[in-house]
Amino acid sequence: MAERIALFATTTRGTEDLLADELKELGARRIRQDRGGVRFMASLDEALKVCLWSRISMRVLYPLGTFEAHGAQGLYDAARGVAWEEHLTPTTTFAVDATLKDSEHSHSGFVALKVKDAIVDRMRDVVGTRPDVNTKNPDVSVVAHLSRDTLSLSLDLCGEPLHRRGYRVRPTVAPLKETLAAAILRAARYTGDEALVDPMCGSGTLLIEAGMMARRRAPGLNRDFAVERWPELGARAKELLADMRADARRDERKVEVPLWGFDKDPEALDAAQRNVRAARLTEEITLAEGDATKLPPLPASSGLILTNPPYGDRIGTGGQKGMKSFYYKLGESLRVPGWRVWVLSGNPAFESAFHARPSARRDLMNGPIDCTLLGYRPSGGGGEDSEAPLRASHEPVDVASVRPEHEGEEDR
Repeated sequence: MAERIALFATTTRGTEDLLADELKELGARRIRQDRGGVRFMASLDEALKVCLWSRISMRVLYPLGTFEAHGAQGLYDAARGVAWEEHLTPTTTFAVDATLKDSEHSHSGFVALKVKDAIVDRMRDVVGTRPDVNTKNPDVSVVAHLSRDTLSLSLDLCGEPLHRRGYRVRPTVAPLKETLAAAILRAARYTGDEALVDPMCGSGTLLIEAGMMARRRAPGLNRDFAVERWPELGARAKELLADMRADARRDERKVEVPLWGFDKDPEALDAAQRNVRAARLTEEITLAEGDATKLPPLPASSGLILTNPPYGDRIGTGGQKGMKSFYYKLGESLRVPGWRVWVLSGNPAFESAFHARPSARRDLMNGPIDCTLLGYRPSGGGGEDSEAPLRASHEPVDVASVRPEHEGEEDR
């Protein structure tokens, strides 16, 4: 790898600016936001630091080129033109992951297959033998993105997507991705130095990401990266990462603030407990069964209430009217003097039903669902920090149904 090369870190749409700020803190240079990610320049050690420490990136890609590719033959020819012998050896395993956008091809697997065939044929012609494909744990991960007739090819420094921290041993239905949870915490200006409560914690992702931030724990500490197995850079990358991991472990700190989570669903609470245990944060995070509309006394005089309430009508009967009633009760319960409130909502009915005016908003995608992240200043303090409620003498009326609850997004 050259002194500094161009890289591209992917992220959830709507969080590009948050990732750009994070990359700047991690030492990246010439940072430029793009749709779905951030372009930047980095040396090998800077790129490895991003892999280890980025909480928001999904992937860190090393672009190999962009090509016109018409039809199946165009895909094959474009991919075959890349000097794969510079990145692979006959003993190196590889896999191709493809994504499509507005393409004449309807199946990403077909695009991946054509790129794979081109790599194999090129290697056979140039070095005399072909490398093997390993779809589960390849040494080199090739990422192909076809947008209309433009094929972009990259190598993924990380291998497995960075949201796979290793602690989600028990998911719930439609959990937040770890990287999105971290982006939400950053948007809410959480630094790990104030108390945090999630009154609808589900499988615990927001709490665990907050706990890792409060511990100053590197999110990639307990995983390896594909770049450690690259033929040319692997040995040096492994050596650098060993030093970085040792430094990261030494610099972790004790958490001095309470982190509390509640959930009404015993199964969700059990999942959260298992995940917190897997994340080695049982001393830092307190979990208990509880109703978000009837909060117990909170563990500090101020802090952050952060939550991702249901988007549909899973919480009971009554359809959309029931959801409006639930959101109204949340507005009564969560507005605690001294506590900031941030809510990720995927239901257009939420904002009016919550009956408080947000001081900040951000549009996000949670999987395929359009969401809004809403921030509310502490109530009851007066002056700039008070939030003028949108008064209502009765609970809001029904509104039209919203789209179904999300099923989770693909690991892209």
